[in-house]
Amino acid sequence: MSMSLHRSLRVSRRTSLRLSSLAVGAALLATGCNAAAKKDGSGGDGNGGDKAFTLITPDPVAQNEFLKLAVSGVKSAAKAQGAGSPKVFQSSDTSSRQQNVQSAVDSAPDVIALVGFEFADIAAQQAEAHPKQQFLLVDACTKKTYENVTCAVFREHEAVYLAGAEAGLLTKSKKVGAVVVLDSVQFRRYSDPFAAGAKKARAGVKSRTLFVGGQSPFSDAARAKDQAATVGSGGADQVMAAAAGGNTGVFQAAKDKGFEAYGVDANQCVGSPGVVVDNVLKKTDVAVEKGIAQILKGKGRTTVSYGLKEGGMSLTGLEPGVADSKCLIADHKDVLKRVESLRDDIVAGKLKVNDPAA
Repeated sequence: MSMSLHRSLRVSRRTSLRLSSLAVGAALLATGCNAAAKKDGSGGDGNGGDKAFTLITPDPVAQNEFLKLAVSGVKSAAKAQGAGSPKVFQSSDTSSRQQNVQSAVDSAPDVIALVGFEFADIAAQQAEAHPKQQFLLVDACTKKTYENVTCAVFREHEAVYLAGAEAGLLTKSKKVGAVVVLDSVQFRRYSDPFAAGAKKARAGVKSRTLFVGGQSPFSDAARAKDQAATVGSGGADQVMAAAAGGNTGVFQAAKDKGFEAYGVDANQCVGSPGVVVDNVLKKTDVAVEKGIAQILKGKGRTTVSYGLKEGGMSLTGLEPGVADSKCLIADHKDVLKRVESLRDDIVAGKLKVNDPAA
């Protein structure tokens, strides 16, 4: 996730990490942040094209599928636009995010893509200070409109609702649940619609949600595992995993407790075969690539919302290649047929899914 989880709510890190990040940030400034780019395999030297793009993540990419997709998106944009290898700056806390953005601004690429709600305030400050620099803010937007800021946001609740419908059709205990990073309206887009979809598919289904919280809600696999085990012990046999980097803990609990889970952002069935039913796909790569193209065409300065209709949200089960996805849903073609019908109704506007963040 990024999750596409896709995102002003970040818990502060320890002082030692801040000091370490400041030191790293200083080193990155001295080298144009190429260390971060090289770590990701991107040259970041701008060679090979007249255009230059920079992507900045709020956290290390590591196993974060949401951020991995963003990296793929900026690479695809560079290829499509005939640009050089994009720079990828990986942050670790507020200080390194600010320093990475400042370093990117200093190098003046054609577009600076910022992924996550953590960059909303930073983007606003930099947009005012550097009106000629174009920014693409993914999975968030500034409170004020700027001529040089283009936003890409997602309607996660639409695809989560479909995953919930699958859960409702598959549950044997008539109990479903969710493990979510934080208790906020933004992240309730991964729990409330899941419960609503399940109840729509089968009357009488009950749901329960627990939140990871703590000091590292986006990467605490142990805590996520404990929360998932609690939900499973309560009888839920279908559990939405929206714990970002902690999803591995949810999947482990599913294996231990015998319930089934749902992943986010990318196909997580591959890493946990026999456990994951389906995945809510949040296509950060699509938002980054299309957003950059939009800006270069002079059609920026807007907010684009990506949902089922625009192809920015989907389920692995509704995508080509589901038979080889290792997802459990591949064995339930009857369920997929009913979910496809619900998707078509949402796309056509016949079915409206309530948005907890609205």
